Amino acid sequence: MNIDNLKHTVAVLAAILTFVTYIPYYRDILRGKTHPHFYTWFLWTLLSALLVALQIKGDAGAAVLVSGAAVLLCIGVVLLSLRKGTKDITKLDSYVALLGLIAIIFWLVIDQPIVSAILLIVADLLAFIPTIRKSWNKPHSETLSLYVTNTLRFSMALFAVKEYSFLSASWIVVWILANALFALMLIIRRRQVI
Repeated sequence: MNIDNLKHTVAVLAAILTFVTYIPYYRDILRGKTHPHFYTWFLWTLLSALLVALQIKGDAGAAVLVSGAAVLLCIGVVLLSLRKGTKDITKLDSYVALLGLIAIIFWLVIDQPIVSAILLIVADLLAFIPTIRKSWNKPHSETLSLYVTNTLRFSMALFAVKEYSFLSASWIVVWILANALFALMLIIRRRQVI
C-alpha cells in the first residue's frame, strides 16, 4: 500500500470515527445529560464549513472527509441545542460571529485565503469560549468522550493531509490541541467539583 492509499484509508477511518464519536454525544443531549451551547455549535458549523472550503483550496486531500463529517454532525448538534442546549449569548459571542464574517470578506472579496484562515481559526477558537465557560462551572454538562476522540480523529486527519500547507493543516493542528486541552480541563474540573 503506497502512502496516498494509506492516507486515504486513515481519512476514511477517521471520518467513520467522527460519526461513531457523536453517537454518545447525541444520546447524552437527548437524555438531558449534555447541554451544548447553541452559539458555540452554530458558529462551529458555519466556521468549519468555511474552513473545509479553505482546506480544499489548500489541497488537504482525503483529510477533508473528516472535517466534512464534523460539519454535518455539528448541524445535528445545532438542531438539538435549540431544545436541549444552553443559549446564554454574550457580547463576546457576537464579536466572534462578526470576526467570522470579516474572515469571509477577506477570503471571498479581497482574495486573501491565508488571512481568512487565520481569522476563521481565531473565531473558531473564540466560539469555544461559551462552552468552556459553561463547562468550567458544570464539568459534567459535556460528554468527555467526544473531546478525547476528537483529539484522536483530528490527529488521524493530520496524517491524511495530502499536501501540507497552512491552509490544509493549521486548523487541524489547532483542534488537536484545543480538544486535548478541553478534555484535560474536564477531567481536572470533574475531580475538583464532586
